[in-house]
Amino acid sequence: MSTITEVRVDGDISDIAPKKTWLMVLGDLCRKQPIGVSGAVIVLVMIFAAVFADVITSRNPVTNDLANMLTPPGAEFLLGTDAFGRDLLTRIIYGARTALVVGFTAAFIGATVGLVLGVGSAYFGGLFDLLFQRVMDVFMAFPLIILALAVVATLGPGTENVIIAITITFAPQCARVVRSSALAIREIPYVDAARALGFGHARIILRHMVPNVMAPFLIMLTAFLGQAILLEASLSYLGLGVQEPTPAWGLMLQGGAEEFAESAPWVAVWPGVAISLAVFGFNLFGDALRDTLDPKLRSR
Repeated sequence: MSTITEVRVDGDISDIAPKKTWLMVLGDLCRKQPIGVSGAVIVLVMIFAAVFADVITSRNPVTNDLANMLTPPGAEFLLGTDAFGRDLLTRIIYGARTALVVGFTAAFIGATVGLVLGVGSAYFGGLFDLLFQRVMDVFMAFPLIILALAVVATLGPGTENVIIAITITFAPQCARVVRSSALAIREIPYVDAARALGFGHARIILRHMVPNVMAPFLIMLTAFLGQAILLEASLSYLGLGVQEPTPAWGLMLQGGAEEFAESAPWVAVWPGVAISLAVFGFNLFGDALRDTLDPKLRSR
């Protein structure tokens, strides 16, 4: 009769590989991606200010206070006031809400449209792909701001039209990047197997190709966020974007860049700082996300 020898190992596996706490994970992330974490902190502060603007400040961003016009920064108004007596700090906080709404909406729609068009172009190929790429070349031949200006000048100023203009400028860029990744995925054997099993085009694209191009999609989306905020501010500065009295950084910059450059420089300085920090934060976060999701960069 055979005997079974029982071997007992004292101790728990947690003693060998202790579970990391969230503080340890955060510390590792800060050590590996300090630049990305810095960008994420800027983005989170901006999102917090936009969401809780009503709690952070009790002042109304659109109410005029003619008794306090062009008040310099001080104890009562930390960043000063503009030509209508409106608190600049309050308008910058509420302006973050405008920038995020326009930026997130335009970047997400533009990147999503580019994702669908890019994957479809790579999957069907042939004449469709050739014609599609020539159309994308036409759109990409124009600088972003010129194309956005043309669209807004045609549709008219306003928040909705600004979102449409930025979406049209972003979709071709994302479509080109996604298409390059989808072309390689199309040649993988499991796509041919799905065709052999009789799956429809929509199922192959949505279940087998789109999930495998999400990395470049997310990278393009984060990159577009900073560009969208900058484009919105540029269009608003030119008077073709968000209109008064809606608090927007581009409008605030327009109201103080020239007329009060010497007498009240704070009117233009603080909106410019807000735009720069927002774009800087999203760019840092996007670069860190690219380094994390790209296998070649991650291996380095």
